[in-house]
Order: sequence, then structure tokens, then C-alpha cells
Amino acid sequence: MAKNIQAIRGMNDILPNQSPAWQYVEGVIRQVAAQYTYQEIRMPVLESTDLFKRSIGEVTDIVEKEMYTFDDRNGDSLTLRPEGTASCVRAGNEHGLLYNQTQRLWYMGPMFRHERPQKGRYRQFHQFGIEAFGMEGPDIDAEVILLSARLWERFGIRDQVQLQLNSLASNEARARYREALREFLRAHEDKLDEDSKRRLDTNVLRVLDSKSEETQAVLADAPKLSEYWDDASREHFDGLCKRLDAAGVEYVLNERLVRGLDYYNRTVFEWVTTELGAQGTVCAGGRYDGLVEQLGGKATPAVGFAMGMERLVLLLESQDKIPTEQAVDIYVLAATEAAELIAPGVAEQIRSAHPDLKVQLHSGTQNMKKKLAKADKSGATYALIVRDTDFELKHLRDRDAESSVGESATALLDI
Repeated sequence: MAKNIQAIRGMNDILPNQSPAWQYVEGVIRQVAAQYTYQEIRMPVLESTDLFKRSIGEVTDIVEKEMYTFDDRNGDSLTLRPEGTASCVRAGNEHGLLYNQTQRLWYMGPMFRHERPQKGRYRQFHQFGIEAFGMEGPDIDAEVILLSARLWERFGIRDQVQLQLNSLASNEARARYREALREFLRAHEDKLDEDSKRRLDTNVLRVLDSKSEETQAVLADAPKLSEYWDDASREHFDGLCKRLDAAGVEYVLNERLVRGLDYYNRTVFEWVTTELGAQGTVCAGGRYDGLVEQLGGKATPAVGFAMGMERLVLLLESQDKIPTEQAVDIYVLAATEAAELIAPGVAEQIRSAHPDLKVQLHSGTQNMKKKLAKADKSGATYALIVRDTDFELKHLRDRDAESSVGESATALLDI
């Protein structure tokens, strides 16, 4: 007997009983993105490896340890995209969408990182991303945050997430802070965890993200990034905070929030929850004003975010916020052998007259008792019994409220 082939570890199937939750989430996301006049862009899942090395940073965990990279038959190094921003910028540069223009774009699809699989963290995962180009003021920063806040309102989980804000300031201010932080940490290197020691010479700002309690204790006395902000960055961040205050969006200032990608500057933010254990970040983003030029385009300000859809679905399920949908509205079955020839056409007639209804046609020859049992098992509200010359609409569910379908088979068929 041949051995069963199974899915690759960390790359999960979304089964039919799980699909309605995803369809609901995707539907709300599309509606909200359209409300804010963002347009969809779709990028390939395979890109040149150099795209991510130049954008994310060669000394980041993603590039060093997590990317799915291989050489194709032509010897070109390709990578399954680990995030969407770099691909979106590449597409914008390539097709002339960015220079001296404003663009509001969104995308949704699979990303790939070779991480240790756990609940809420997978090797193939899905992200919804927002990217806004060509606008440099704090107003667009506020807009993308307000868009994400509206999603939480629509999903009914506003009380389960918290907005954390910080500013990484300008590249020059951040460079001064980086040296001050490195000098401070060198004096306490014996108390740092091994990963933080490694980052001292590669990406010292990521030490601020350390999960080690000992390292966090050392950081309590470390210099703060806000002490190194330049005037323009401070003004930008103050403008953002004032706009969020005016819109009634609550937030927490987190000076240790730095994000894991090299391209961020100025505003960074995360929406976090305590409902998912260790995987508490459900949405994160910020400004990346230098990335377009870094990838070969003209200097263009930009801001955006990415939202992990697996974590969002988990959060909604944990809060019982996924609405249940009727799997089948009407189950069509034939009462006689002659009616079996008529029943498919009757089902089609209903679908044409009522596109919003879900109609299932019985398959197979069985007695009426078994057919009705199958109709009941399907979860349908009604069974439409087709005879040779007439129809009977049988109510399978007890309902206090009158059904929108109505009780009349002839009315249902619109004949």
C-alpha cells in the first residue's frame, strides 16, 4: 500500500468547515479597504532574492534564517516572499505607479518563512497589507491606523486589541541612538542573553525586543530613543498623536517598539492582544520613506501595515465573533422517478430567481424517508419536494419568525 503524502510541516490546509470564517474575514477586509479608497494589487509569490536582502536587511532573522530560497534552472536565486511590502514597492517601481504620484494600495495572500510552527505562527501564512505612497505628513499615518481600527470595530474585537506607538525618528537620529545604546549594552554585556549579545554588532535595536527578563532588566536603565529625536521627527509624531486623540483612538507609547525590518523610519505601530498567548501581535506597520529609492525608484514617502490573517481568525474564533452562515437554504429532492428528470431544472429555476439562496440538489436514488433525512442532515431550512406535476415546500426547521423565502412553492419558483 502506497504511503500517504502529507502537507509540508507548517503549511496548512484550510478545510471546507474552516473556509466560511476566512471568507467572512476576507469580505470585511475588502469592504473596509474600499471604504478608504484603497485599490487591490496582486504580486507574485516568487521574487528575486536580492529584493528582500536589499529591503529587509541582510542581518535580520528573516534573511539570515527564515527565507525559502533556491536557485532555479537558470541559476537565478529566487525566494518565496516572506512579506509583502518589498514586493509591492518593486511592482510600483516597475510599472511606474509611484514617482510623483499618490497611491493607496492593498494586497492579500500567502507569505513564507521557515520558522518553528506553533499556534498562530506558520511557515505558510497569510497577510493583508496596506501601503500608501507619495504622502509624507502624519495625516496618512493616522489614516492607515484608523483603517485598522475600523477593522477591529467591524469585527467586534476593539476591546481585545491595544495600539502601541513609537517613532524611530530619522536615519541620522536613529544612528546616534544606535551607538549610544550599543555603548550602554557593552557595559552590561555579561547580563545579556546570547541572542542579544549577537545583535550588538548586527542589529542592536532588536535587543529592545528581547524576551529575556534579565535583558529587559538591563534595558530599564538604557538611554531612550526619544532623547535622540530630531525636531522634524518629533513634530511628525506629535501631529500623529493629536490626530489619533481627535479621532478617539486610544494608544500606548512604547519606546521599545522597533519592528524587525530595516526599512522602517519615524512612525512604527503594533496592535497587540493578550488573547493569543505568545503570538500577541495581530497587525504591525509604520513609515518606510527610504525604501522606494533603496529599491531603484525615486525618493517617495510611504507608510503601511501588515495583518496576520491566521492570528486574526484565531482571535475572532476565541471571542466567538465569526457569524454562522446557513450552509443550505433549500434542499431539492424528487418524489418519483419521473420527477428526477425535472428536479435539476427546478433547482436551476430557483437559483435564477433567487441568486442569494443556497440550493442543494439531492443525488442518488433512495426512498423518500432517506431523502428527507439527508435534507435534514444538510442543515437546510426547506426541502422542496418535486412531483410529476407539482411541488411541496416542506419546512425542516421550526422558526418563530417568518422565513424570507415564504411558504409557497409556486412563489419560490416565481411561476
